[in-house]
Amino acid sequence: MKKIIAFGASSSKTSINKTLAVHVASKVADTSITVIDLKDYHLPLYSVDVEAEIGIPEEARKFDEIIKSADGLIISLAEHNGTYTAVFKNLLDWLTRIDMNVWKGKPMLLMATSPGQRGGASVLAAAKSYFPFMQGNIIADFALPSFYDNYSSAGISNKKLASELNDKVELFEQSLEK
Repeated sequence: MKKIIAFGASSSKTSINKTLAVHVASKVADTSITVIDLKDYHLPLYSVDVEAEIGIPEEARKFDEIIKSADGLIISLAEHNGTYTAVFKNLLDWLTRIDMNVWKGKPMLLMATSPGQRGGASVLAAAKSYFPFMQGNIIADFALPSFYDNYSSAGISNKKLASELNDKVELFEQSLEK
């Protein structure tokens, strides 16, 4: 059985991106799912001075080990002012101090959602261009616009978007079989 790590790149208790990541992970057949909550990883704000003083925080090392243990990653990116959330960017900064190949070539289903009509398209585009430099193996990507209009506890209510997502999940599943 393949191990999937799923998380929303936000520290919000009510993260719609975490909701989306967990929903999508539940659609991947024959896997065990570990859901990560970024608010559980308390990291100081990265700077070379802090690193020189304290070294790499244990929480960053734990997160790196979790990525190493995975067969695949499902990440849904929250967007703050068109880019990554501060908590996620800070985590990335610490992880690159352990290993620049943060994502370790693991198959990745990369997503974003927001209440707006663009569905986090800006942060998704940024990650799609940046993650490959950190050994991000992006198999598929998906943006869910207008989260509160297109998602309910039953899943994605917009049939066209649900079908598109199912196709992306299938591509991700196939990548896990290789």
